[in-house]
Amino acid sequence: MKRPIRVGIVGLSAERGWGTTAHIPALRALPDVFDIVGVANTSLASAQAAAAAFDIPHAFENVAALVASPDIDVVAVTVKVAHHKEVVAAALEAGKRVYCEWPLGNGLAEAVELARLARERKVPTVVGTQAIVSPEVEFVRKLVADGYVGDVLSSTYLGNGFTWGDEVTRGDAYAMDSRNGATMLSIIGGHAIAAVQRVLGPIDEVGAVLSQRRQTVRIVETGDTIPMRTHDHVMVNAVLQSGAPLSLELRGGNPRGTRLLWEINGTEGDLRITARNEHVPVINISPLRVEGGRKGEEGFRELEIPQSYYFGLEDALAARNVAGIYKWMADDWFHGTGTAPDFDDAVALHRVVDAIEQSDRTGKRVRIG
Repeated sequence: MKRPIRVGIVGLSAERGWGTTAHIPALRALPDVFDIVGVANTSLASAQAAAAAFDIPHAFENVAALVASPDIDVVAVTVKVAHHKEVVAAALEAGKRVYCEWPLGNGLAEAVELARLARERKVPTVVGTQAIVSPEVEFVRKLVADGYVGDVLSSTYLGNGFTWGDEVTRGDAYAMDSRNGATMLSIIGGHAIAAVQRVLGPIDEVGAVLSQRRQTVRIVETGDTIPMRTHDHVMVNAVLQSGAPLSLELRGGNPRGTRLLWEINGTEGDLRITARNEHVPVINISPLRVEGGRKGEEGFRELEIPQSYYFGLEDALAARNVAGIYKWMADDWFHGTGTAPDFDDAVALHRVVDAIEQSDRTGKRVRIG
C-alpha cells in the first residue's frame, strides 16, 4: 500500500475560513491518500489552536519551519491572496509541492513569477480552480464535446458575488479593497471563466466594464460601516477562439431572482446550468442543475448526471470540488500524469482576468496574449 501524502496547511483557523470549511473535510474524505500532519499560521498560538481543533500532530512556529520539515510532502496555501506569493515562494524554494488556492497571485505579475519559480525548481504544483472538477461542469463539457448542442453559437453567463453586496463578514472585509487581490472579478469571475473555458475553449478577446455602485459596506458582526474600494459589478463581452460570442455579467450582493444562470446555445440544442444552492450560488461550490433541449423539443428538461461523474462528498458543500482537485493531484502524484490544474494554467487564467481589467481601464477591446 502506498504511503499517504503528508500535507501541511498554511492559513488554517480553528473557527472559520476556507481552509477550515473546505480543505479539512476534503482531505479527510480521502484518508487513504492524504494525511494532514501540520499547520502554520501567523503565530505559534494560532497554529496550536488549529492543530488542537482538528487533531493535527504538528503546529509549526512559522511558515519557514513548516516548509523545512521532512514530515511535509505538500504545502496547502489557504491564506489571503496578498500573502500567496510569500508563502508559495518559500515552499517552492524548499522543494515542496504546492496546492495554492485561486487566485495564484495578487495580479498577473505575481502569478507569472511563481510559475517561473516552480519551473526552475522543477516542483509540481496545483492551483485551486475547483469549478473545473465540478461533476456537473465535467458532464456539460462531455455533452458539448459529444455534439449535444451541435456547433456552439453563443453563451451567456450571469452570476453574483455575494461578498460584494451591502454587508460583509469581518473575515472578508479585506476583499473590499481591490489592492488586496480578492475582487469579485478575480474570485467569482476567475472561477466562472475557468468553468467556461473548460467547457467551451479559450477566450480570445474581451471588452469589459467594471463598475462600483456602492460606496460603503456594513460589517455584519459589528454594524460598522467601511468604505468599499473595489468594483461591485462586472460586464464582459468576449469572443472565444472558436468564434462564438460570450456574454458574462456578475452582480455584487444577493439580488432577487436568478443568481446563477449559464446558457449555451447551439445549432442542435441548448444547455442551461443553474445553482441548486441559492445561498452559495457560485459555480466552484454549488451543486448544479443541468437542463437541456434539442432541436424539435419544447423547452428544457433536467438531465440526469451519471454517478460516475461524482467522487463522494456530495453532501459537503464547500469541500466537494476541493476534494476533486485533491483527487486529481493524488492521481498525478502516484501515476505521473498531469490532470490537475497547475501554475501555468493559473497564469493563463490570470491573463484573461488581466485583459478584462485592461479593457476597463482603456475602454478598448483586448486580445488575450
